[in-house]
Amino acid sequence: MNKQRLRIAIITGLYAPFLSGISIGVHQRVKWLLQQGHEVFLIHPGVNELYSQEIFKRSIPGIEEVQSFSNFSSYTYPTQPLIFYKSLPVPLHYSYWNDTKLLLNFEPDIVVVEEAPQMIGYYSFFFQGYGRLIGSEYAKLTGTPTITLFHTDIIAYIKYYLGDLFFCLISPIIPTLIKHFSEAYDVNYFSSQEQLARYRKMKLQRGEYLPYQGVDCNKFHPQNICYDPIPDDHRPTLLFVGRISAEKNVSLLLQAYPLIAARIPDVHLVMVGSGPLYSKIQRHAQKFGSGITMWGESYGKQLLGWFARADVFVNPSVSENFCTTNNEALASGTPVVAALAPSTAEQVTPGYNGFLAEPNNPKDFAQKVITILENPDLKAKMTQQARPSILKFDWSACMEKFEDKLYQHINSRLPRFARTADSIRQDDSRKYHNK
Repeated sequence: MNKQRLRIAIITGLYAPFLSGISIGVHQRVKWLLQQGHEVFLIHPGVNELYSQEIFKRSIPGIEEVQSFSNFSSYTYPTQPLIFYKSLPVPLHYSYWNDTKLLLNFEPDIVVVEEAPQMIGYYSFFFQGYGRLIGSEYAKLTGTPTITLFHTDIIAYIKYYLGDLFFCLISPIIPTLIKHFSEAYDVNYFSSQEQLARYRKMKLQRGEYLPYQGVDCNKFHPQNICYDPIPDDHRPTLLFVGRISAEKNVSLLLQAYPLIAARIPDVHLVMVGSGPLYSKIQRHAQKFGSGITMWGESYGKQLLGWFARADVFVNPSVSENFCTTNNEALASGTPVVAALAPSTAEQVTPGYNGFLAEPNNPKDFAQKVITILENPDLKAKMTQQARPSILKFDWSACMEKFEDKLYQHINSRLPRFARTADSIRQDDSRKYHNK
């Protein structure tokens, strides 16, 4: 049976060349929907001279890969660097561009907003941002279903970047902000059930669980060991891949490393990624000599090789929302030791495909890693079980569920509330002529 081909507008706060699990996820969704024959209009952040050359040179999948599809179109909105995180973008105020006008021209069947809190300025507590709820004005005008995909733990980010004191001052109003944001959309989807439960306690409205954040199990595979970046290095390797930033809690790895090395002297910690704390972490890592390697950013086959080559993937972050790199490690057959956080318990089953450590406890984190490395039989079982444990989150399975949800929203739309784009443009024209 042929499916109805949809016109889907996707508005995202992050996309290539801005590197994150969100960017990768958005790209996978866009590409999959295009392959199914849907028409996709992607509204994404632009890069400009305010950002570093490092961002311009990144070769991660992006616009170039999807431009060959005739059913793809895009708009690059103007941005500036996020005030607390210069390598990530934040939209300029809506006076510089207008999401409603863009959507009126495209006339989508449904609007998907990814990382909406960043766009309206929640990450910087309204110091920067678009200034209004993205997509919501168009939804009110036309009755078009508008949904959000919730990626980032807003609360954790506010706390990390504004500090405990400021966080304590604003914490009483946070539930009001969450309520205001979430009630503007038909549904706010969470990829983590634990994260959803947590935000429901803070007045989240219309929240639902949907496993929309997957992993490309064909791409990330144990066979990628053939791309081993350090084939002549036979030390047991711990791998971290992600932003070198405060919210990723990377400093805990430097605290845990000497505890691990005391039991396993030749252990090698490799940290792949970049971010605002890179120079600081690199300076601290130097005292461990060749025991810790700061690799910088990695892409393509080299990155696939790192995931397959590692003995244990380590993730100390306590602010994850169904972390992409955890998925990629497991799909590559690599056991994971992660801090217990919202969503990590949905990825890691202790004793089966890895371990969960107490948050912000370097001693417990180190012991979990040591347990795997000192027990070859346990490590072999975890390695064997890692990939099957994550197959249910393969992109194809996640996207089929996502597509089903899109159809449900469109089919349940109430026609009596819908207005055509032409009628709205006519109304706007009358207003201007009457001025």
